[in-house]
Amino acid sequence: MGDLKKPDDYDVIETESFDVKLPHTRSKSIDMICAHTTPEVLTHFHDVAAFNDGMNPIWTAFDDRLLADDDVAHKMLATQFNARTEPSEMCSEHGMEKTNLEDLEGVGGETHILSIASIPAKVIRTQYAVRGVLTTMAWHLRQQLKEKPGSLPFDRVVAANIGNPQALGQRALTFNRQVLSCLCYPPLTDMAPNGYPRDVIDKAKRYLKSFPHIGAYSHSKGVEVFREDCVRFFEKRDGCKTDPENIILTDGASPAVHAVFELLIETHRDGVLVPVPQYPLYSATINRLGGQPVGYFLNEEKGWDLDIDELKRACIKFRQQGGSVKALVIINPGNPTAQVMSRQKMEEVIRFCQSERLVLFADEVYQDNVYGDIPFTSFRKVAHELRSPLELFSIHSSSKGLTGECGVRGGLILAHNIQEGVMEQLYKLFSVALCANTLGQAMIASILSPPQSDDPSYPLYHQERQGVYESLRRRAKMVYERLNDMEGVTCQPLNGSMYAFPRITLPPKAIVAAKEANVQPDLFYCVELLQHTGVIVVPGSGFGQRPGTWHYRITILPEEETLARVLDRISIFHRDFLKRYA
Repeated sequence: MGDLKKPDDYDVIETESFDVKLPHTRSKSIDMICAHTTPEVLTHFHDVAAFNDGMNPIWTAFDDRLLADDDVAHKMLATQFNARTEPSEMCSEHGMEKTNLEDLEGVGGETHILSIASIPAKVIRTQYAVRGVLTTMAWHLRQQLKEKPGSLPFDRVVAANIGNPQALGQRALTFNRQVLSCLCYPPLTDMAPNGYPRDVIDKAKRYLKSFPHIGAYSHSKGVEVFREDCVRFFEKRDGCKTDPENIILTDGASPAVHAVFELLIETHRDGVLVPVPQYPLYSATINRLGGQPVGYFLNEEKGWDLDIDELKRACIKFRQQGGSVKALVIINPGNPTAQVMSRQKMEEVIRFCQSERLVLFADEVYQDNVYGDIPFTSFRKVAHELRSPLELFSIHSSSKGLTGECGVRGGLILAHNIQEGVMEQLYKLFSVALCANTLGQAMIASILSPPQSDDPSYPLYHQERQGVYESLRRRAKMVYERLNDMEGVTCQPLNGSMYAFPRITLPPKAIVAAKEANVQPDLFYCVELLQHTGVIVVPGSGFGQRPGTWHYRITILPEEETLARVLDRISIFHRDFLKRYA
């Protein structure tokens, strides 16, 4: 059996000078970000603890997390990005002081107690591509547009990189906001019949009777009345009894991922099966906890379907290296891949988890975002109907679906067939942070207990919700068709979630130019796309992809007219890009 490397044993790049090259572009009007960095930060160019097969290393030397300290190694400067230029050359070109390693006091820990050299390697390995170098570039482009209108070939930067619906124009649903406003200002409940509809008032009064002070700490699992509403939703959805003690309300879905993985990961030998491509929250969390992501490839040619034999292959390989596979992550509907899993495939996954003794972690936050012929079915429902002993955690969120309440940070974990003692430990982990924010708790509860057909709020609620859904479905169709019309671009059907993950065939000269610039080819493409169009997308290497293939993720969330213009810009850029590197 092979020996599994500790993450700290992975190779790093040794250098005594700033040799990070930036992507080549022929644009002469766009600002770009570069950074002075240290040998320690250059470890990011290596595939440290990456997925053991095919996960392309994420290009992160300019990660905005690592550019926060303007006084030491991470000075940021805007530069005319018209050549492959060394950072030191760009400094003198724009009259900025060239920074040498000797000048960076404390970088190696000589003066500062805390430095890049001293923080844990697992923090350095933690990457989140959705908010990386392109986001930093976009901020500077926005600043340039404010200060010098007309100086760029576009008049607006469009954030198509992240699933943030309301930031891109989606309106909040009236019912949920009215309920929350009553909790924030209870006198609103006394304004009927001239105020809010009766069902809004009744729900708010019920919530306030159980939890009268929304600004107070709650039970660490969440306010009981909010969990009661969640229970009714899950019992109706899954057809089985639900214990409110098995529900924990969280600040969005992300803390739920972290807490559950804390129960699974103890050493670097502990691995979690994650899809490739995957939402990078998973690899980031696993790395941060000191474990290892174990990548299994989705089948792009079959609409990003999951193959049980591929799961077996990934398990066997990791175990042969001395690792222990603890759990399997399924994202359904898929992010970034937009597929919806069939009932038959779900049954196969459950049997696989049983045979391999794996906990199943089901990311089901996009369950309301389904646009194709395959309906969403929860893993808990299937496990219940199979009478399976499967140990399951599933997550839900107020951020996605048709509400898009990302900033409110409402989410939950639902545990199924989890031992009582384990639930006590999970509860303990959440009690350390006291409780999730109470408005987020109320939001997820109100989303899962909407107006019924005979309630006065229902007509408007149904109109608003259906309007959002139908628009998303049209946008999914538009993006799919427009991307597939572009030369060298293939996109699988968008059956769910909020994204497309097109595959792009890049000309050999573009790949060579990217390698000369020391970046992944898909990042190279996305940088030029941003520079020429103002559209932010995320390179596929941030999610993982088969070696030799290149992708990017784009949201379908901009309003329909805006999205059509975005696709026009991308189409023109793509055609010109192919000509430039022909």
